[in-house]
Amino acid sequence: MTVLFSDEDVAAVVDAPLTVAAMRDALLASYAGRLIAPPRASASLGGGRMVLTAGHLTGEWYGFRSYDTFGHPESGQLVVLHDARTGAVRAIAVGDELGSRRTGGLGGVAVDALARPDAATLGVVGSGRQAWTQVWAAAAVRPLREVTVHSRSAARREAFAARVRAELGVPARAVGSAAAAVRDRDLVVLATTSTTPVLAAADLAPGTHVNTVGFKQVDRHEFGTDLLDAADLLVTDSPGQAAAYAPPMLAAVEPYAGRLRDLGAVLAGATPGRTRAEQISVFCSTGLAGTEVFLLDRLARTLAPARPAR
Repeated sequence: MTVLFSDEDVAAVVDAPLTVAAMRDALLASYAGRLIAPPRASASLGGGRMVLTAGHLTGEWYGFRSYDTFGHPESGQLVVLHDARTGAVRAIAVGDELGSRRTGGLGGVAVDALARPDAATLGVVGSGRQAWTQVWAAAAVRPLREVTVHSRSAARREAFAARVRAELGVPARAVGSAAAAVRDRDLVVLATTSTTPVLAAADLAPGTHVNTVGFKQVDRHEFGTDLLDAADLLVTDSPGQAAAYAPPMLAAVEPYAGRLRDLGAVLAGATPGRTRAEQISVFCSTGLAGTEVFLLDRLARTLAPARPAR
């Protein structure tokens, strides 16, 4: 029986604690070799690409996510979950909500694993869907006391702050610059579409943890090498995927590649995380392949018994 999920279904059921827990399990499974998650593949189609990420949780399920880069206003993502024992399609999710929530969940795991236990203030640069899910997940793992937000649009950053107050119950305010958003913050989120740095590492306080979600390749990046130089801990969710970017990911080339740690290894206790309160930690999110399918499996297990096949 195949169950179809819409963005509305995902938003109604996939909350931040469920998502963060699923992403923690996915990262541990990947580190243990149970989640097979090769780097993303793409096919150039003239004017755009079809991109595919796939994963296989051995003995349980396999599946994929697909999306395009044509930039059409109604483009959407597709996530498909197969039963590993029979090959049957168990569930399909159509829309962007599942993918953005799993990215937020990965960020939430990074905050929980790498940020100071007393982290309570968050500065975010960006006001889109990815910025929202990062704050949404961070609020599930740390008792946030205040959020500051900056983006190019004054109206969008004001709306973002209002949403944080209304939906998360956290005091939030919009500010006029990226520097003002990140200064003296315990946690920082970069979730922009900028191809040039939006942040100066000198604006960060000692002990800050940073999640980066936007462009991070050598030819386009929302942060500069000054952030990587300042980082005492440099972590990603998929070293293999980081190394497979073309052009390469900024943190996956020397002199940074040898310092780049696997978040799954940190969770498993095989690699040290933060050891001192004043350390700056940076999480470079690549979107570990298979994690959308991992989250769809959790959604299907939660909702499928009550849902008719479509």
